[in-house]
Amino acid sequence: MNRYEVGVPPFAFVQLLESGVLDPDVVVRFRTIMAREGTDEATLIRRDVQAPLRWFREAYPELDVDQATLLGFAFAEQAQLTSFGPLSFPLVSAGSVAEIVELLTYVPLISTALSPQFHPGEHGLTVGLTGHTHDPALDCLIVTYGGVALLRLLDMLAGDVPTVTLHLTWPAPNLLAGHEDVLAGRLSFDAPMSFLHVPAETLNEVCRFSDPLAYRIAIADLQRALDQWSGTTSFSEKVRRLWEKDPGQSSRQWVADELSVSTSTLKRRLLEEGTTFRELRESFMRERAMLRLFDRSMTVSEIASDLGYSDLANFSHAFKRWTGRSPREFWQE
Repeated sequence: MNRYEVGVPPFAFVQLLESGVLDPDVVVRFRTIMAREGTDEATLIRRDVQAPLRWFREAYPELDVDQATLLGFAFAEQAQLTSFGPLSFPLVSAGSVAEIVELLTYVPLISTALSPQFHPGEHGLTVGLTGHTHDPALDCLIVTYGGVALLRLLDMLAGDVPTVTLHLTWPAPNLLAGHEDVLAGRLSFDAPMSFLHVPAETLNEVCRFSDPLAYRIAIADLQRALDQWSGTTSFSEKVRRLWEKDPGQSSRQWVADELSVSTSTLKRRLLEEGTTFRELRESFMRERAMLRLFDRSMTVSEIASDLGYSDLANFSHAFKRWTGRSPREFWQE
């Protein structure tokens, strides 16, 4: 298995296999794939190795967006407080909804397939969710899994929090029976981007098992682990992290200099990971622009400036190319 492969937490994957939710022949296919690659459930957990999402494509060769969404629901409904490796202890000791959501910062430690982008606004916190599998169906699977799992964890730890909503970009699957508890006012489809929204008044809701000291210690450990992980992560992730700190920097040369490589090496490494500088940049800019447009306290001009555009017309042209709508049309919806 390639260490840069996008995957899911090993314990969560094993819990799914043993849950009885999957058809027996699918479980057999997964175990055949693992045996071929010299691993099994116990080895995944012992070595703390992410289960590659390409296994899902192989186990479900006809996987489409509808099936992937339903599979994401089924996967998330098996989520337990023990499913998320190093995030499990801070989850239990979190003191508020805000502290639970903060843990999405450390998702790369357990799954490189899902990337969160945070945008706090006067009406609450919006967290964009982006899949990085280069496969539309698998992206739907991991985004659905991540979003629905978080809703379940919030219910476990903070009680019923119906004000936290999950929005997904694709149409609703035809068959959603059995998921009414999640759907009741908390899930919508055909959104302009996939995101979670937590209203400002919900962020301070108290969790059941609050332990402030344990949470602070766990967060410090997670931050050290994330700092170590950042040194060995993929080039795509390193580039995205540079833009998170300074979104206005669009120059290939600037990125290459920050990573201490040549522009040709940067190009080659991104191609090895199945993407290009332009694709990565446009994806990042589109997601960041839409997140900021959800915050009605920011003007379109302020958003353009945040993204490094000195000319509002250039930003508007780029946004319409990305989404088919102008920023003002999007902002006014």
